[in-house]
Amino acid sequence: MRIIFMGTPDFAAASLKALLDAGKQVVAVVTQPDKPKGRGKQLQPPPVKKLAEEFHLPVLQPTSIRTEEFFRTLQGLRPDCIVVVAYGKILPPEILELPPKGCINVHASLLPYYRGSAPIHWSVINGETETGVTTMFMDQGMDTGDMILKKRLAIGPDDTVGVVHDRLAVLGAELLIETIDLLEKGLAPRTPQDHTLATYAPMLKKEHEVIRWDQSARDIHNHVRGMNPWPGTYTTWEGKVLKIWRTRVPEARPVKAAPGTVLEAASSGILVQTGQGQILITELQLQGNKRMEVEPFLRGKQISPGTVFGREGAEQQ
Repeated sequence: MRIIFMGTPDFAAASLKALLDAGKQVVAVVTQPDKPKGRGKQLQPPPVKKLAEEFHLPVLQPTSIRTEEFFRTLQGLRPDCIVVVAYGKILPPEILELPPKGCINVHASLLPYYRGSAPIHWSVINGETETGVTTMFMDQGMDTGDMILKKRLAIGPDDTVGVVHDRLAVLGAELLIETIDLLEKGLAPRTPQDHTLATYAPMLKKEHEVIRWDQSARDIHNHVRGMNPWPGTYTTWEGKVLKIWRTRVPEARPVKAAPGTVLEAASSGILVQTGQGQILITELQLQGNKRMEVEPFLRGKQISPGTVFGREGAEQQ
């Protein structure tokens, strides 16, 4: 079966590698254009391109997938199936209808829950204890197509989005191979989604990074781990951005203090009052400095009890 693979980040690279390791016939790879990164703004290829070049596969990087020229190129490749994994753009109807066996998507949630561009982040931020991956036949809606297979994954109470992402990338790759095997045999099931149960995982914006100290300690903890390692959460302290990377939720104690107030600052962590209970910051990063654990941080900086994080209001911008 002739397969065109469309994907861009590390999550997609895991699925492409699985196809190649399984001996599937990938005739071309479509990925996003190289983008400038780092201080020197050097153009960097996406992970999927790097992998494709290692295997000497043809790579297409169109700036637009809606041109007649690009469609003709895909037509000339005569795909039986197009596999789409975190490509980053919505496919037009003519591409969706091109391969006779359909366009197959690997989505990092248990559909119809968490449709959209950031399902892994939002599942952790919302404190879910379970997520998973779903393969589906793509249609013109956003993650609305008929489902093929699902696999579930537990989320631990301290798992970061990075940890969950890496586990789901492996799970998604395994599920894709199972799906392609069924598709080749003409045995792939089609299960319509219950659209009344749909929830959404919108693209992350700058305002989503801001810690709201009036939330409960548990919600803030979920927020922090749901944005680690990217893009991170932050508050402000003495007019500077203070990124919070790791936290714990200790047993709550009765304290009368405004949310965001530092109660203790010790080598074990910085204890902060929230809207409900307290949270212990164990890893953080002040603007212009490296990410570090609390003990070395406090050796160079003094944070006194009574300090109120976020008071400057920079996070409201």
